Amino acid sequence: MSYFILGFFTGLSLILAIGAQNIFVIEQGLKKQFIFTVCAICTLSDFLLIFLGIFLFYYFESFFSPLVDLILNILLFLFLIYFIWKKLKNININFEINSKNETSSLSSVIFKTLGFTYLNPHVYSDTVFFLGNFSKSFLINQKILFGFGATLSSIIFFFTLGYLSKFLSDYLNSNRVWKIINFSIILFMSSLSIYVLNNILG
Repeated sequence: MSYFILGFFTGLSLILAIGAQNIFVIEQGLKKQFIFTVCAICTLSDFLLIFLGIFLFYYFESFFSPLVDLILNILLFLFLIYFIWKKLKNININFEINSKNETSSLSSVIFKTLGFTYLNPHVYSDTVFFLGNFSKSFLINQKILFGFGATLSSIIFFFTLGYLSKFLSDYLNSNRVWKIINFSIILFMSSLSIYVLNNILG
């Protein structure tokens, strides 16, 4: 169960970053338009990409020589450092949410949701590369628990963001709340970077 919890908090730390996809989900929640569809597409996409990353690294495990493993761990460590640095750099940035009640068709909303999801390079670095790479040394049952934990964080996050966006938007527009959230993410990711650095040096 510890791998499930690790997957949950790791996935949540990645997904909590302010981005175009999250803002789009909030806007649809405020407009009360196709909220379930938008949240379902986001969570299903995360599920597919998370397990794609996990099993990609699992099936190519035989190709991981000590040198390749070292390189992947170094890349993972550098990714974590970059993630932490970016969070520190953007910690005071504000963003605006468009809550105008403009009517959109279902097909238009689906197209936009897919665009915000699959045309975002960060979704691949966060799910396929980061989660897959981080879990590469886990046993298969541990990988699955880790993946379901990360998927659960996506389900809870997106559906909460969508259906409670009117309530949450007051807090999401607060710099102070986002500072607290960002510092929590930075601390958690810093502990993961120490774990990865340990693997590199060990």
